[in-house]
Amino acid sequence: MNEMPLRVPKDADDNAPVINGHDASILPLCAKLAARVNAFLETEAETPLLKAVQEQTRVALGVISTALDRYSLDEISLSYNGGKDCLVLLILLLCSLATYKKAPLPKELHSVYIISSHPFKEVDAFVDDSVTTYNLDLARYAMPMKEAFKRYLEEHKKVKAILVGTRRTDPHGQSLTHFDLTDSGWPAFMRVHPVIDWHYAEIWAFIRHFEIPYCPLYDQGYTSLGGTTDTHPNPALKATEGNKKENQNQGFRPAYELVEDRAERLGRDW
Repeated sequence: MNEMPLRVPKDADDNAPVINGHDASILPLCAKLAARVNAFLETEAETPLLKAVQEQTRVALGVISTALDRYSLDEISLSYNGGKDCLVLLILLLCSLATYKKAPLPKELHSVYIISSHPFKEVDAFVDDSVTTYNLDLARYAMPMKEAFKRYLEEHKKVKAILVGTRRTDPHGQSLTHFDLTDSGWPAFMRVHPVIDWHYAEIWAFIRHFEIPYCPLYDQGYTSLGGTTDTHPNPALKATEGNKKENQNQGFRPAYELVEDRAERLGRDW
């Protein structure tokens, strides 16, 4: 997998209305993120965890670069639900677009949000914030996943590939590769999994290193977000009397303090 270079155009700034034919509403954002990630990749990591994050970042950028070579921007979308994994994926996609040369960048990124049947208000609020912060053209569907993707593809007929933040420890993630066609019986599109081999701790190390705002439920002990009826604070993060903090919900430590991949979904009913 080729690694995506993150060299930012020297003339990319907020004041330029058009840069190399690109709409400036998205390029400055991409350029700023790419500059930060590029600096991170060129710096000697301070810890073994951050060194691992650097390697995972290079691989993920390579996967995204391959997707951008294979498909036009009209043919690519992002599955985004406000969770930590797709948040990292979104940042990396925006980084990759800083050097995109095939066509002018769109004003907004194609994206799709499949809403839980019992959504958290905090998740919906964070998704709304993400739409504004990251310039998302977000289609929302409150229906089962298969039906939602079917409807999305009917309404966005050019889309052929969807970037997904699935990781190896997620349900049905064990056998996935970076590029997988949907299974028989599902709407047909290419699933792209740039962060499939990231570990839980690496996701959080990336988010915290770059100080990326995230859904506040993660600070209340939630480690995997679903709906209000099947998602609870992770029991592995239940605080003892000695380490409770005033801002923690019912004595649960924040999600980033969890270490083991296998413990990530202990707060989920499925």
